[in-house]
Amino acid sequence: MYGCTEEDIVHYNCKRITNQICIDGNLDKFPWNKVEKSKPFVDLVSGEPAPMNTQIASLWDDKNLYIAFWIEEPNVKAKLTERDSLIYYENDVEVFIAGEDCYYEFQINALGTIYEVFYIWQDAYKKGSRFDTKEFDLVTRKVDVLGGFQDVIRFGKHPRGVRWAFMDWDYLGIKSAVNVQGTLNDDLDIDIGWTVELAFPWSGMKSLFGKEIHPKKDDSFRINFSRFEIPSVENQDPNKHPGWSLTPHKIYDSHIPRCFCYVHLTD
Repeated sequence: MYGCTEEDIVHYNCKRITNQICIDGNLDKFPWNKVEKSKPFVDLVSGEPAPMNTQIASLWDDKNLYIAFWIEEPNVKAKLTERDSLIYYENDVEVFIAGEDCYYEFQINALGTIYEVFYIWQDAYKKGSRFDTKEFDLVTRKVDVLGGFQDVIRFGKHPRGVRWAFMDWDYLGIKSAVNVQGTLNDDLDIDIGWTVELAFPWSGMKSLFGKEIHPKKDDSFRINFSRFEIPSVENQDPNKHPGWSLTPHKIYDSHIPRCFCYVHLTD
């Protein structure tokens, strides 16, 4: 089996709220200061406790799915400022949302710079399918391949194979904010860390599921929450940063939708 077992997968109860949240990165405000946080992240591969604490929480209303990260970081760093820069070469946190025959990846660094990609499994990308649209046109859009021969980490390993990666796809209406508890890019002091606050409109999920999403109690979604760190030891592989996740994937690959957490919408 490629990746985790069903027993490894975390289930998280996402509670409903009645008032929309102002997205400013401050998690000391209500309702985040009252919400039940997840358990701490673990090593993506081994499942052992991560050396620095990372926790998430999630809430929902009729308009948005809200996600918050609490990130312990004694030396908060970030350099990339251009949207869709390769954030995974820096310290970042990530959200993956699984759809039908596809999934979405979101990354953000401590400067608030975001990176987004929409992935479609090539075995589902066929003429006449729901992906046969201008939105996912292979000629006019900026497209890469995940799991192909140039992808040495994943090539020939995932049982479902190769994905088209739409690099210029944007989640419509997304809101994001970061708050640093310390001094960004200063090696001379010790920081507490940083927090991330996100709002994903349900209306933006239409491309993931091929239909409008009208959330209701007892709905479930598959979402992955992870964090990657720049190696602190010289001569480590720069393409393989320490990775931590809410659910251990048992291999160094965060792109495994069947290992994503179960997020259950509750009252």
